[in-house]
Amino acid sequence: MPESDKVIELAKRRGIFWPSYEIYGGVAGLYDIGPVGTRIRNKIIQTWRRIFVEENSEFVVEIESPLITPSKVLEASGHVDNFTDPIVECTKCHKIYRADHLIEDTLKINVEGLKPSELTSLISEKGLKCPACGGELGEVRNFNLLFSTNIGPYSGSTGYLRPETAQGMFTAFKRVYETSRQKLPLGIAQIGRVARNEISPRQGLVRMREFAIMEVEFFIDPEDNEVPWLNKYYNEEFRVLFKDAKEKGGDPVLVKVKDMVEEKLVVNPWMAFWMASASRFVQSLGIPSSNFLFEEKLPHERAHYSSQTFDQIVELMGEKVEISGHAYRGNYDLSRHSKFSNEDLTVFKKFDQPRVVKRKTVIINRDKLKVNPDLQREVMTMISGKSPEQINELLERRVQVSGVPLSEFVNVIEREEKEHGTKFYPHVVEPSFGVERCLYLSILSAYREKKDRVVLSLPKEIAPYHIAVFPLLEKEELIKKAKEVHEILRRKYEVLYDDTGSIGKRYARVDEIGVPYAITIDPQTLDDNAVTIRDRDSWEQVRVKIEHLETIMDKLFSGQEFSMIAGEAKK
Repeated sequence: MPESDKVIELAKRRGIFWPSYEIYGGVAGLYDIGPVGTRIRNKIIQTWRRIFVEENSEFVVEIESPLITPSKVLEASGHVDNFTDPIVECTKCHKIYRADHLIEDTLKINVEGLKPSELTSLISEKGLKCPACGGELGEVRNFNLLFSTNIGPYSGSTGYLRPETAQGMFTAFKRVYETSRQKLPLGIAQIGRVARNEISPRQGLVRMREFAIMEVEFFIDPEDNEVPWLNKYYNEEFRVLFKDAKEKGGDPVLVKVKDMVEEKLVVNPWMAFWMASASRFVQSLGIPSSNFLFEEKLPHERAHYSSQTFDQIVELMGEKVEISGHAYRGNYDLSRHSKFSNEDLTVFKKFDQPRVVKRKTVIINRDKLKVNPDLQREVMTMISGKSPEQINELLERRVQVSGVPLSEFVNVIEREEKEHGTKFYPHVVEPSFGVERCLYLSILSAYREKKDRVVLSLPKEIAPYHIAVFPLLEKEELIKKAKEVHEILRRKYEVLYDDTGSIGKRYARVDEIGVPYAITIDPQTLDDNAVTIRDRDSWEQVRVKIEHLETIMDKLFSGQEFSMIAGEAKK
């Protein structure tokens, strides 16, 4: 059995995750997160919130917006037209496949970004057939992944389940900006459920139809490249496969954040800031830097709104999974929502000193025009919607209206004006994570087999419980003492109490869900008031007095090695 399949079996057996609606046969792309998985998942969210929001509280805030989204919003964002995947149908059995996945799985080539017509040609040239019945495959066409619904009982009030949390942050930008002292940079973070009607969900939690996203939409002044907050990451490094190397079939390189900024390998320094944040976050999930890289997307691979994108790819147990995406969205979103809503979503930037600018102005001689209404209409039609520069070009070409030079009625003059500031649409940098993918990859990275047992070596920060407490035997006095120890520890730590089954089975259970330490109360405890602490990963044990237990646990959860604790106890 492949190791990833073993992880999925462990997840089902130990209450981490399993397919939803199992008693009815399940539904592809829908998963339940079990009681243990929910605890780990919540810790992952807390860790993300700490790194992306709380540590950047001077410029990042968090909001929550609705799951149901009016159609107009997703028309403006481009999702109604562009949020599609290619599908192909068998002409014989009528089974439908996601075309790019079918080609990639069969031919072992990357076809990301190819148009439906190009995928159709590839299927025809390579003679690909339906995997189910061997029938001919039809034309590839795009399938929209939005889940549609009606808002209220009225027809025509179309809505969609949001495919990302981003649009709620864009539509709330002006309100958040005004309540955040009208300062840039401004990050708006959100954690929430989204829905995508995936054609062929696969790989368990990797590609789902409903899942949670952790995103930041980070609004910046594109002319301001000062990022003092970058100092904390300046010397951090991680592997990046840049687009030039990717096109030539090259390898990723280890690059410092400092070099990415100074060599302009990113379109804006904030891209490097959030990639470094992502690197730190993924390592906090127990995934070492040697197991992930950032891959720059080629122009045809990028989303319609992005001018630069890096996918953070994790490689574990033979699987390559995108754990986060980092896109430079420019002013696409705010300008589109401004156009579709007729609301001004620009911000005003005040200059330190007023600037003198030369500005062309159109002067119309209305006295000459008002005597001839037909001529007036003709002149106004000619210049309507044109800039002063375009009108000046007409004048230079000596354009006439009804045989009379346009210059008789219209003139363009240049004036000097003082500008105290300017209005502009902020640009957006977006780091985005899938919560369930983080959960799955954390479990995958933590999975170990030791002798005849499974150990989930999760980082302490995301383990479902900090400590397990066991009475060695089902004796009343031991159970009473174990519950006393449980009560002492639970004031500071998350503690699991278990008195069912043999001690070996209880150790195995907590090893399999990733509890770092187990404390056992045995008959000797009643005489010497000492308990045994067992380390999950090494299986080492040390005996300590109950009065010292809190101090010892504090040391362990502050990073002290278990072997050092064991050494101190022997002295």
